[in-house]
Amino acid sequence: MNIARKLPGYLQQLNTWLRGGAWRRSAAGQESPLRAELFSADQMEQHGRVLAASHRLAAGRAPDQLLERLAANESALFEVSRQLTAAVTESQRMTPAAEWLLDNFYLVEEQIRTAKRHLPRGYSRELPRLAFGPSAGRPRVYDIALETVAHGDGRFDTESLGRFVAAYQTVTALKLGELWAIPIMLRLAVIENLRRVGLRIAAGRAERNLATMWADRMMDTAARDPKTLILVIADMARSAPPLLSAFVAELARRLQGRGPALALPLTWIEQQLSESGLTIEQLVQSENQQQAADQVSISNSIGSLRVLGATDWREFVESISVVEQTLLADPDGVYGRMDFATRDRYRHATEEIAKRYRLAEPEVARKAVELAHAGAAIDAAGARPDGRARHVGHYLIDRGLPQLEAALDVRVSGFRALLRAAAQFPLLIYLGAIVLISVIL
Repeated sequence: MNIARKLPGYLQQLNTWLRGGAWRRSAAGQESPLRAELFSADQMEQHGRVLAASHRLAAGRAPDQLLERLAANESALFEVSRQLTAAVTESQRMTPAAEWLLDNFYLVEEQIRTAKRHLPRGYSRELPRLAFGPSAGRPRVYDIALETVAHGDGRFDTESLGRFVAAYQTVTALKLGELWAIPIMLRLAVIENLRRVGLRIAAGRAERNLATMWADRMMDTAARDPKTLILVIADMARSAPPLLSAFVAELARRLQGRGPALALPLTWIEQQLSESGLTIEQLVQSENQQQAADQVSISNSIGSLRVLGATDWREFVESISVVEQTLLADPDGVYGRMDFATRDRYRHATEEIAKRYRLAEPEVARKAVELAHAGAAIDAAGARPDGRARHVGHYLIDRGLPQLEAALDVRVSGFRALLRAAAQFPLLIYLGAIVLISVIL
């Protein structure tokens, strides 16, 4: 009771000791989870168009940043897992988010291994990268994945994703390589989110452990020698504890209702918080909300990892590919009835032609379809009965390729023209080589 009566004097003394000291530890360096405004499928569709309009591509190539980031995320997540496992071993109280992460960490490990396997060195350097914004220097499709995860709080579904990407492509068509990269980029984005939330969980656990240590020390001192409690409080204040939600909430949980002597440290904390317009009650509420939000983010992210493994990405990519939808206009619908491997061969041919001549892939596909329709018209007139010219494959991978190149108004290199001639007249080239060798000898 004497301590309670002398409370104002003690607080004044503490403030004098700590005047000019930096007692708050900032969390400014901690990256926030990928947590933006939650969007419905309709809102994601609208956001796709807005995002496409805001993206600007950089010229040339840049160093691969994704592999390095994946390695850092792996290291951070394994350290978080190690700390949480140690906490369980020591029977420490766990937050729901921590339990979720630890119980499903085997899945996180599996997805990290998958990401490493599907992200060879230099892979992302082949993808168009952004010139500006938070993802500057990184692949455009990676930013699309980050936006998907952020506006779903770690969760995504293929329907909403499909509408989002399709809407994006009404403004700017994505390359085939980018579409096939969507699964790995989503995997990287989810792992990134788990790392960020995991570090928050670990930081909160460290703050709660610190609060527990000080609370135990104060309760022990209050029980043995209440007069020296002020010295323990001074020690805590000089150590510049983080007056953040986890620390304050845990200290309040341990000390509230323990008698007037142990009200002293809480009163000091209340006074310090008041300088920032905060109260202990507000921080306790904030901590409860953060724990609930982290649990949702972790559970959503774990669910997304399962969706990634269960989705038929071949079907997904074909459904949103502008090139695929263009080639489906092949006369008589022959292209659409082909098996996946053949269709994929045609798409790769389209991709290769576009890359070789620096053209847009949909433009190449569109020209091939136009030539096929023109060939179908000629066939209908009976001028060319074999029917090959009415199929897009004739122009993408067969003898109609020179016609496609002419329609695209591109210049074929002399070396490529020579190789093409050799392929068309192999016997002549073979005999010519024999004659040439005979003359030389």
